[in-house]
Amino acid sequence: MVDLKQNVQYVKTVGPTKVKYLNNLNIYTLGDLLTYFPREYEDRSNIKSIANIQNGEEATIEARVVSEVNINRIRKNMTILKTVVEDNTGRCIITWFNQTYIKQCIKRGETYRFFGKLIKEVNHFEMNNPVFDEIGKEKNTGKIMPIYPTTYGLSQTAIRQAVANALELVKEDFEETLPEYLLKEYNLAGIKNSLKEIHFPSSKNNRLEARKRLVFEELLTMQLTLLELKGKSEKNIGISFDKNVKMSDVINSLPFKLTKAQLKVLEEIDNDMEQIKPMNRLLQGDVGSGKTVVAMICAYKAVKSGYQAAIMAPTAILAEQHFEEFKKILEPFGIKIDLLLGSTKAKKRKEILENLVAGKIDILIGTHALLTENVIFNKLGLVVTDEQHRFGVKQRETIIAKGLNPDVLVMTATPIPRTLALILYGDLDISIIDELPPNRKKIETYAVTKRMDERVNNFIKKNINEGRQVYVVCPLVEEKEDEEQESTLEFDFEDGQEYQSSQNYEQKNAKKPDLKAVKKWTEIYKNEIFPEYKVECIYGKMKQKDKDEIMENFKNGKIDILISTTVIEVGVNVPNASIMVVENADRFGLAQLHQLRGRVGRGEYQSYCILKYNSQCGEIGRERMKTMQETNDGFVIAEKDLELRGTGEFFGTRQHGLPEFKIANLFVDMPMLKSVQSVALKIEAEDSGLKLEKNEKLRKLVDGKLKQNIPL
Repeated sequence: MVDLKQNVQYVKTVGPTKVKYLNNLNIYTLGDLLTYFPREYEDRSNIKSIANIQNGEEATIEARVVSEVNINRIRKNMTILKTVVEDNTGRCIITWFNQTYIKQCIKRGETYRFFGKLIKEVNHFEMNNPVFDEIGKEKNTGKIMPIYPTTYGLSQTAIRQAVANALELVKEDFEETLPEYLLKEYNLAGIKNSLKEIHFPSSKNNRLEARKRLVFEELLTMQLTLLELKGKSEKNIGISFDKNVKMSDVINSLPFKLTKAQLKVLEEIDNDMEQIKPMNRLLQGDVGSGKTVVAMICAYKAVKSGYQAAIMAPTAILAEQHFEEFKKILEPFGIKIDLLLGSTKAKKRKEILENLVAGKIDILIGTHALLTENVIFNKLGLVVTDEQHRFGVKQRETIIAKGLNPDVLVMTATPIPRTLALILYGDLDISIIDELPPNRKKIETYAVTKRMDERVNNFIKKNINEGRQVYVVCPLVEEKEDEEQESTLEFDFEDGQEYQSSQNYEQKNAKKPDLKAVKKWTEIYKNEIFPEYKVECIYGKMKQKDKDEIMENFKNGKIDILISTTVIEVGVNVPNASIMVVENADRFGLAQLHQLRGRVGRGEYQSYCILKYNSQCGEIGRERMKTMQETNDGFVIAEKDLELRGTGEFFGTRQHGLPEFKIANLFVDMPMLKSVQSVALKIEAEDSGLKLEKNEKLRKLVDGKLKQNIPL
């Protein structure tokens, strides 16, 4: 049996040189390579006559070369090669840029196959940078070709060769991964043929059948895993919190009124907490909808019923903010609250841990520091994880294990369409706060290009002079990161040589995108644009002490403009900040932009979000900017983001938690997803725990998923 966990370096044609590039694509093993699926395909199988091709169509032609290949060096870094080809129906001028080796490959009088985009001129066609083959030696034409997501230094040809060699390695020895009864009942292709056809399809229909089978397996595995997790929690006997402890005690003490949506959610949670079965609930609410106060009220019920509560946040900034807010609302009820961070000094940490195990702390708020072994609770009854999409199942289970089947509330402001949430968070019940407090003003949003810089800067000055503060968010920290990100602009390679479409050629030789790093932006804002104001920067890798000091100064109005990475994406609450500027906004997902926008508009002042984007960002980029301008509804934005980008990039430039499906696309595959959910429920009903022999293969799939840190 072939070991799918063997290092991808030992696949033929990979070796020590290419392995580092594959690692950049998260391909480390043979199994990773086999499941690195194409993002799209080019059908180069149909040979067309020149006269029958539509203007702008990509096509394969079979034509004879009727002129020598002429080389014209028009400037230092620009060489153009041209030749003329013809078939029985017409002529085509073919051009290559900076590929002088072509001169030795193309011979006058010989017939070749060329694939590329044909542009109609007055009496002929033109084709730029085609791939080509000699007749009888077809490698790049005459077939459906996979196009893979790639990275700088790794050609399409290199990936194709590696995948082909991986398939060859396992072809005689690859065990079927789904039970025979499922293959028959749902008319699914076998795994070996599906892998072959998804990478190198022999026909469009065979590719679709292969995809159907692979998507079915991926979604079924996820559903069965979630059902198992939910089943385990439902069998547990949990805590039945005291019915005499009334949430209304806290609600009536608040200096503001809760919304109807908050009250409805609290009713659902209160009912859960009074049941003997452990609560396992997802609280989903848009930015600013008031999830934190809901968590406070739940913690009150847990503490007054004789238990402790743990509140876990993904960042120190957010944890500290929760600490201040919880103290303000709950300390008057005699509830003892403390804060534990990774940066907490040893003496203070020792004191907290001693008080915690002695039951002298009722609510402990913290970051991942709460997960360490020496954090021992006296009587943990409630676990709340904030910004749930940043924590994985294992982390959630670690904190839960510190109590005896405590109730669990997981919260996220990242808006997930309800249907998607029900499926992805299949091990959780769901509550949604779908209403904002009445005092929240709509944040005016503007998407602008560079030519608006002067107007934007004048607008910022006007607001600062009126006493307001400004966030500026950038996607990068260091200049070297800038270079790395620029180098991921994608170029195709064919037959070991660089192959560029004219668009890619222009993209590579045009001025690089304006992606200044945070430190560089800070210098520009501080020294060139706003020298009269106090400008500082903050980013994730700074020392915690420095971050805390800067955020404290910003909150206290001592900083006018804060330049930041997305470290301020969640949780920061500065009511006086009224402008959010996002540099290179086209590099962020819609959901992430919506999160960033939610950092302003928290006070009495009209607030604004200014999205600066590259005018060359493409149709999808412009559509996303338009969506941000047109709606402040996180659920509408989430649906649009899912539609435009697919689930693979649903949470922006860096993934923070949703399962990254290798082939399924939850927007395209929603009907399949709903069907698979029914299949999973049927299997679970017949064979809970997948113990029957016929489900042995499914047991292996689920065990494999459970060993991963499933980010749900």
